[in-house]
Amino acid sequence: MREASRTFFRSRLAVCSWSLQPADPATLLERAQSAGFSFMQLDLDPFRESAETWNVGPDLWIRAGLRAVAGMFRTIGEDYTTIETIRRTGGIVPDHTWEGNLANARITAVNARRLGIPFVTFHAGFLPHSPSDPSYKKILQRVRTLARVFAEQGVVLGLETGQETAEALEQFLVRLDEPNVAVNFDPANMLLYGSGDPIEALKRVGRWVRGVHIKDAIPSPTPGEWGEEVRVGTGRVDWPAFFEVLDQIGFQGWLCFEREAGDRRVEDLRTGREWIEQLLAG
Repeated sequence: MREASRTFFRSRLAVCSWSLQPADPATLLERAQSAGFSFMQLDLDPFRESAETWNVGPDLWIRAGLRAVAGMFRTIGEDYTTIETIRRTGGIVPDHTWEGNLANARITAVNARRLGIPFVTFHAGFLPHSPSDPSYKKILQRVRTLARVFAEQGVVLGLETGQETAEALEQFLVRLDEPNVAVNFDPANMLLYGSGDPIEALKRVGRWVRGVHIKDAIPSPTPGEWGEEVRVGTGRVDWPAFFEVLDQIGFQGWLCFEREAGDRRVEDLRTGREWIEQLLAG
């Protein structure tokens, strides 16, 4: 990897705010600083759900040197108990939550623009693997609708990876052909869902990748069951190869550390950041 790329990647490390489990903006600031981050991907749902509490955050964070560089929102009714439950409930696939999700997305897009956030990610749910699937056209249209909602606010919409294979995602993106849709690539999700090799997947969809989650995992030996999320540097993601591919595809986005398991989040995120920084130091 080129030294210039190593330096650039070290300058683009951020933390996912929801990984820090903050109840308010001040707690988010304290935990982000404790983990050693100056940049974050911001959970935008609290700005819609608890605006009075969270609207004071941006001024507080700016004064303290913490900057939001990307955003995220969830969809209604997500159940991550098992892979099968999230297949049924996740993203914009269920018909009974679509109108609510669209309404929430409209508010979130406006909030992202107001907060100066140029890139917002979400889980669209399990995309149909075959264009012959009766729901394929429906999901294409729903993603296109959301993309244009965010485009009206000057914000790029990012699809989280993991639920489907890289081949299926590539096919979907080609058919979608929507300029305001990008990919937020999470290598651990590929392992957690059992969706394929993260390195080969990154090569395949690299031209769409605008953001990355730095997260690690160990795949389950049993197909259809969750793998185990672990601290960065202790799982099966081949991080040297991962950064080599990011260099090859000319990645210019942010590398956001995500930790969604365990009760030592701040420590795990800080340790993971230090491990990645050492790796990138060469």
